[in-house]
Amino acid sequence: MKKLYCFDFDGTLTHKDTMFLYLKFYNSSKFNQQFIKHIPLFILLKLNLLDAEKIKKSFISAILKGESKLKIEAKSQEFFDKFYPDIFRENALEFIKNIDYSKTDCYIVTASLDIWVKPFAEKFGMKLLATRAEFKNDVFTGNFVGKNCNGLEKVNRIKEATADGRYDKTIAFGDTSGDQQILDWANEGQFKFFH
Repeated sequence: MKKLYCFDFDGTLTHKDTMFLYLKFYNSSKFNQQFIKHIPLFILLKLNLLDAEKIKKSFISAILKGESKLKIEAKSQEFFDKFYPDIFRENALEFIKNIDYSKTDCYIVTASLDIWVKPFAEKFGMKLLATRAEFKNDVFTGNFVGKNCNGLEKVNRIKEATADGRYDKTIAFGDTSGDQQILDWANEGQFKFFH
């Protein structure tokens, strides 16, 4: 029996959202300045008056744009070394430890950027489908490649990645409205399973 597991990352496997955590770790003084500047946008977002993807891009770009791929990758590895396994839910780590990878394909499917989730996916031996950071000449442009990996995009990306796979069962794990489509799409949708 061949299974497909699709795990959301932030809040599902971890206790907290990693975007703010990573950006603050990357450059705390720049983070603090930009956080204050972005407060009016965060308020408008809470009131559903602005698009989340635009604000996310603006905030990430304000801190990381112009940084080299080499530096970002090094910082992402440092971030992993500092926060693994502390930011993870114990139930999630226990579950992952017991996966039989010979019969199961596993993906982390996340709206977070690939740059900081990659070391965690590698640690778990999972494939990664994430919002993709755009680099030109090995420098981060501040843009994303393609769409923010959230909502319906999660389903599209997993379908694309597993097009040639035959699975007896697909199981998705999520914890927010951004995971609803992938939970509905899977044979089995597990909401807040590790909470």
